[in-house]
Amino acid sequence: MPYRLLKSIPALVLLLSSVAAAPLAAQEAAQETGQPAAAEAKLPSIIVTEAVKKPLTDRIIATGSIRPIDEIYVQPLVEGLSVKTINVDVADEVEANAVLATLNDDALLLQKSQYEANRAKAKASVAQYQAQVIEAQANLDDATKQRDRTQKLNQSGTSTVSQLEQANAQVDVARARLNAARQSVAVAEADVNVIEAQLADVELQLARTGVKAPVAGVVSAKNAKVGAIASGNGDPLFTIIKDGAIELVADISESDIQKARVGQKALVTVAGGQREIEGRVRLVSPTVDQTTRLGLVHIEIDPDSGARAGMYGRAAIIVDETEALALPLSAVTTDRQGSFARKVEDGVVRQVKIDIGFQDGGFIQVLNGLQAGDVVVAKAGAFVRDGDHIAPVPEKAAATKGAEASQ
Repeated sequence: MPYRLLKSIPALVLLLSSVAAAPLAAQEAAQETGQPAAAEAKLPSIIVTEAVKKPLTDRIIATGSIRPIDEIYVQPLVEGLSVKTINVDVADEVEANAVLATLNDDALLLQKSQYEANRAKAKASVAQYQAQVIEAQANLDDATKQRDRTQKLNQSGTSTVSQLEQANAQVDVARARLNAARQSVAVAEADVNVIEAQLADVELQLARTGVKAPVAGVVSAKNAKVGAIASGNGDPLFTIIKDGAIELVADISESDIQKARVGQKALVTVAGGQREIEGRVRLVSPTVDQTTRLGLVHIEIDPDSGARAGMYGRAAIIVDETEALALPLSAVTTDRQGSFARKVEDGVVRQVKIDIGFQDGGFIQVLNGLQAGDVVVAKAGAFVRDGDHIAPVPEKAAATKGAEASQ
């Protein structure tokens, strides 16, 4: 071994001895001054929150379009007449039987005059035939008397058989004329009835030249134009929203539709609006679309709310309102095995299984697994495991510190 290396070994041993003795000296010095020998391991600070009872609301969120509950189409009841006047416009409120428009009735008035003249003529014919009946009856009576006298004379031998036969023939002729006159009266009276029916039809058409609203409501569309020929085969002259009633027709999932019931309260907001409009579920569809798996729910809303048919709307249907135990959504973890929370007891994290109910905003209902006042990790995704020791920091205190730090 080289001489220089052997000479450096004692110095190296002395250096190692001094390094090993330094911690011991420091420990002795610390004991003399009263300080701990080593700092305790620092625990991680984790934000925690309490399970508390609070008011919760179970809601069904639905979106759709606002539509009229009942739309009434107003068509002309008389064909082929032109529109003479229009009395209403879109957005006007109308009462039942209000005249919305009138049709030109000149042709009908002319036709009525003709029928009235024909009726007068037919009645005159009836009177003439009735006079013929009276005349025929008198002739029959006279012929009957002549036959009776001839028959008596024949019995006494004064009259011949030929004269008696002639008298009988005259009676038969007079009776036939009477029957014919009576039939003529019946025909004439039938003619009068036909004309009366035609006249009544014209009067009905004249009454229908006023296009009336069948129900009260709001005019939502107007296709009538002055001078245009009104026809029942074309577009309706007017469209009326019955009583102005409107509803939100919204789609909801097949799972939510099972909770929807007629009469449930709903809060509706329309596109571009911030105010909530109160409504009621009027109808729940008995079927679900097999392709989209969605069903329809009809929510009636106040027509004076400012909403209009055709608007897009969003509704929160109130299924249930209760006071129940709740946790923030961030404090719950859900997987295939169920739902879990990280309960903190004496600074130790324990994972517990819980049963959850419905969600209300940022909170979720806890049915089983926790009691009011239990402390859990506020964020389920925090890097803590079952059995870890932590330094719990209440959520409110953490929020206060954060606010002070931001200032």
